[in-house]
Amino acid sequence: LWPEVQLAIGPAIDEGWYYDFDAPFAFTPDHLKQIEGEMKKIVKERIRLERSEMSREDALRWADEHNEPYKRELIEDLPADATISFYTQGDFTDLCAGPHLDHTGRLRHNGFKLTKSCGAYWRGDSNRKMLQRIYGIGFPSKDELDAYLKQQEEALKRDHNKLGRELEFFTTVEEIGQGLPILLPKGARVIQTLQRWVEDEEQKRGYLLTKTPLMAKRDLYRISGHWDHYLDGMFILGDPHDEEKECFALRPMTCPFQYQVYLNRARSYRDLPMRLGETSTLFRNEDSGEMHGLIRVRQFTISEGHLVLRPDQLEEEFKGCLELAKYCLDTVGMLENCTFRFSQWDPARAGIKYEGTAEQWEEAQRVMGEILDNLGVEYTIGIDEAAFYGPKLDIQYKNVFGKEDTIVTIQIDMLLAQKFGMEYTDSDGQKKTPYIIHRTSLGCYERTLAYLIERYAGALPLWMMPTQVKVLPITDRAHEYAKELSSKLNAMNIHAETDCRSEKLGYKIREAQMQKIPYMLVIGDRDMENGTVSVRTRKGEDLGAMTPDEFIAKCLMEIATKSK
Repeated sequence: LWPEVQLAIGPAIDEGWYYDFDAPFAFTPDHLKQIEGEMKKIVKERIRLERSEMSREDALRWADEHNEPYKRELIEDLPADATISFYTQGDFTDLCAGPHLDHTGRLRHNGFKLTKSCGAYWRGDSNRKMLQRIYGIGFPSKDELDAYLKQQEEALKRDHNKLGRELEFFTTVEEIGQGLPILLPKGARVIQTLQRWVEDEEQKRGYLLTKTPLMAKRDLYRISGHWDHYLDGMFILGDPHDEEKECFALRPMTCPFQYQVYLNRARSYRDLPMRLGETSTLFRNEDSGEMHGLIRVRQFTISEGHLVLRPDQLEEEFKGCLELAKYCLDTVGMLENCTFRFSQWDPARAGIKYEGTAEQWEEAQRVMGEILDNLGVEYTIGIDEAAFYGPKLDIQYKNVFGKEDTIVTIQIDMLLAQKFGMEYTDSDGQKKTPYIIHRTSLGCYERTLAYLIERYAGALPLWMMPTQVKVLPITDRAHEYAKELSSKLNAMNIHAETDCRSEKLGYKIREAQMQKIPYMLVIGDRDMENGTVSVRTRKGEDLGAMTPDEFIAKCLMEIATKSK
């Protein structure tokens, strides 16, 4: 269709595939329709696909002859002993590892579609050229494709990046930058509610609250190992290569800061376990191409904690961390969609990504595996997904589009305590090195808010909603009664607003429903005479007349039980 377009790379992914192109024009929906039309012709022609292999020299010559610089780079990066394979379909040949179907006629029933196009940096590097990526999806039948497209249409309605902005939970500003969302009053209220609840739950479980700095000198990160293993992901204040001047970095995690609480004085075995919790603001220098609404950001707030403990306390404390995380996720309605991943190291990257000896890693993973099995946790194993200092249990969650992220993590660390000189005096009078558990209760609050918006399509449970009740007086005569009722509700920590605008009642009810407000209290002359309110829900239900006290009791019970 367009011979001037250069091919880059096109792998299969969890949902379909994509291909990156270097084109002198921008792909539009019309271009995608043209490509789909050509695909349908090719399917009807039942063209065979033939595999062939070339030497590195011949493969590079092929890339040059066909003016495919991106293919040349891919070939150059292949290992010296790699098999370099190509597939030919009619007069089209492409570099590909395969395998492929034997002929194009296998894609019958029109069960495929090109779904979208967008920009993508070559090889994910923001310093490289911006290419154009076309995504596609394929199914054995048209019915399966239609079902998928319907599901995607529903996902778009729930997408927090769209719905969260429409409901005014958050916004972004170009002058501030990507990955730095502004939480608007509604979003800030939800996160405040979640933070207070999590901090209270942690306190019930014996956590000690800390508040530590947002930055530190590079000296601290050198001790922890983050300077060597995570420098590219940190925001640096100063020249990291100038050893004569002080250099600071915004913290990407809280652990080395909370260790200083433990190190504040000498510790005995009786002090352990020490459970430290903090609502931490962290900073991570994510690539701009990775930014997405509230799910992937550069500044975020997290329910972080570290437990310093004796080896004999490890299983019980790990169990407590897992129970707390599951309780929090279940309470907000997310646990049922979570999966568990036992993230382990890759021995091939020892000394590169990972610190410690093979013996230390094998012991840490053996202990963690036994704990998970004893607790009956069903998990998959993720090789090369561990932290640089130890294995972890990652609780995974998928957004409405099926992209999976880690929402909560619990890590076993047998290395960093020794690096920081953390000791305790044991019952035998000997100095011992403690173990550490790194963990979160609900994870990143911004990401959690995104998932909650998608999970509930913006209609969060009553206890989380920023505005829980909208009071709607029908006439001007009811304004004072409505305002008094609103004040009474707010005094009982039920977030209420009064709408006294000169609009029709139906309009105000529909507007409140669009804003996902759980309850609307309609007040007319009869309600004032009887000392009642007429209660409606955001689902359109009419609950009839109640006294204010009856309604307050209903709300308080719903909030206290955190009803979904």
